[in-house]
Amino acid sequence: MKPQFSKKKVALLCSVVFSLGSAHQALAQNSQSTVIVSGSRFEENLNEVPANVQIITREEIAESTSSNIPDILSQIGGLNVRNTAGGQLNLGATIDMGGYGVTSNSATLVLVDGQKINPIDSSSVSWESIPLDSINRIEILHGGASVQYGNGAVGGVINIITNGGKKSLNQASVTYGSFNTLVNNAIFRNTFNQTTVQLSANTSNSNGWRQNSAANAYAFDAKVTQALGGTDNVYTDVFYSYSNQQNPGGVVGQVGEGNPQSAKFNNIGSGTGANNTGVRAGLAKALGEKFNLEIDGFYSNKTTFFNQPFYSTEAAGIGDPSIGNYQYISPSFTKFQGWQGNFSPRIKGDFGSFGTSILGYEFNKASQSSSNSFSPVMNQTATNIYGPGSVNGSVAALPLQAGATASLYNQSVYFIQKLPITNGIELNGGYRYQTQSATSSGTDIWSGAANDSQTYTANAGDVALNFKYLPGQRVYIKWNQSYRLPNIDEFWGWSKNGGGSTFGGILRPQTAQTYELGGNWQVLKSNLTASIFTSVSQNEIMYNPATYINSNSPYNINRNGVVFNGLTALTPQLSVGAGATVQHAFYASGPYQNQAIPQVPNVLLNARASYSFMGNWSIGGVINYVGSQHYDASPVYYNSLATMPSYTVADIYANYKFSNWEARVTIKNVGNSSYSTYGGYGFVTGPNSNNANNYFYYPNDPRSVFVSAKYTFN
Repeated sequence: MKPQFSKKKVALLCSVVFSLGSAHQALAQNSQSTVIVSGSRFEENLNEVPANVQIITREEIAESTSSNIPDILSQIGGLNVRNTAGGQLNLGATIDMGGYGVTSNSATLVLVDGQKINPIDSSSVSWESIPLDSINRIEILHGGASVQYGNGAVGGVINIITNGGKKSLNQASVTYGSFNTLVNNAIFRNTFNQTTVQLSANTSNSNGWRQNSAANAYAFDAKVTQALGGTDNVYTDVFYSYSNQQNPGGVVGQVGEGNPQSAKFNNIGSGTGANNTGVRAGLAKALGEKFNLEIDGFYSNKTTFFNQPFYSTEAAGIGDPSIGNYQYISPSFTKFQGWQGNFSPRIKGDFGSFGTSILGYEFNKASQSSSNSFSPVMNQTATNIYGPGSVNGSVAALPLQAGATASLYNQSVYFIQKLPITNGIELNGGYRYQTQSATSSGTDIWSGAANDSQTYTANAGDVALNFKYLPGQRVYIKWNQSYRLPNIDEFWGWSKNGGGSTFGGILRPQTAQTYELGGNWQVLKSNLTASIFTSVSQNEIMYNPATYINSNSPYNINRNGVVFNGLTALTPQLSVGAGATVQHAFYASGPYQNQAIPQVPNVLLNARASYSFMGNWSIGGVINYVGSQHYDASPVYYNSLATMPSYTVADIYANYKFSNWEARVTIKNVGNSSYSTYGGYGFVTGPNSNNANNYFYYPNDPRSVFVSAKYTFN
């Protein structure tokens, strides 16, 4: 399958441009007043942080071709985004930072106003719970940050800032386009004396391009910020989101084979629904001249439903075990109910020439339960194959039943220090110690009851030297150790006996040690950030296709790469830019030494440009290139497998502003590229029990056109 743009053209385009946005956007990011918080939990301007940090401004978001957060992170941030459902709403999208492949969802930490929103299982972040218009900026930190943010900050951190300050903003917009997609956004933010009230909402609906791929999502967010004088403030943020998407499943074959619009036979009618509610709150209070107190806290409750009606039909019960041919015994309905709460106070101290310090504590508790419903067809199939009263001799008697409950209890303490050495040279360092107590209990259809309880500890540390040798220019060198603890659902895997979950045990935490060299250079109207890194990951939590359960890899995994992002305003009307990631993730030891990690492209290129003319008109575009990558499969197959082809996707737009109105036409995937962000190789269930190892992939949407209108209230 050939991309519509050649690699040569992509390389040429990337060589002459440096980033996206209008001229005033370039100047905004180039400004010394730009602050970030992801890098160190200190509020400081970009040139003082020993890390590779990119900031996506609200203006860039408004001027982009994107209507959801994963699109923005891909199109503007240049990050690798995967989606097994496709669709313009991008529900369930996964962001890969650092080359973690299929486990990247658990290795990239996502924050809203500095507070974690990653779920306690391996499902995707609920992107739809954050209305797009509520975002003031997005900060992207490449590299580990477990000292600052704890569990999961291994590959990178995405911090979504919704605090717009006291500036009023009252807007409403509507977008309609291909596949009967309709997106509505609204934000109303006003300040009354010292109180800022921000209400934002989003509704999204799409019929989808593929069979059984319709989706809808709704989100509401209410945030109240009370200024207490000086920099003191307190805020409360209440959110609610609902999403419902059909699951078309993969297409059997290599990328480009089969009918990409058709749903897999046993996915027809299937879908996923989720309700997510919660509250976030924070306090910042000065304690005299030297100290400041900050407190963050959140509580969230999420319910997820999986419906698979195929497993209630007679077709699902076909099978002949005498010849080793049988259908999976699978539930027709699964429900997950979970909650988590977090409390994190910290003290910041400013000691002048002796530097600044943070001493913090974090407490987190979470729990999730799951239940499965098996249809009469599945119970009859089990009876036919294994005999009445039991399943394959296990202790789980018919009728089939399976469910589990797991809870997590986390505590951590951390310390961060910034110490000036000489004029322009600063030493940064920190340490975090975390404990996690995990308890699980459940019953599966094959092994009956399973219970376990474990307590593990994890350590994070970093040391960095930051050298600001000229105004607006600096280099840094850094060592970092970060970690991630297992998700609740990673305690379970799949039975070899023909479907159904089985308990695999509570896993140890994985760690990664990284060495990094980078810098930030601001010259005239240009800004360039770049870094080179090498890391070693130990005890990496991975799914083992040979055992069908998750486990800690006994072999080290190395990751090396270069990350680059630039921005320049060539003229007052023309802004151009680009980003690139060149990376390699591979087994460093063991029988698969030097073999690549699947679903990690070696090259990511991103180029963007916008041009304003004739006063109210502007045009722009973005082009992304993703290199070839291995299918998700057992490493024993790598030598004989093909690779997923590279692909190039480009979007363009034209925008017109008049009075309080703004109108836009956007063409996505303008070259009509046929591509896939995720594919695998393994045991595939076929109709009439034709089960065998095969390739499969999830196709993405073809060319689409959207028209938008936005109105700003005075």
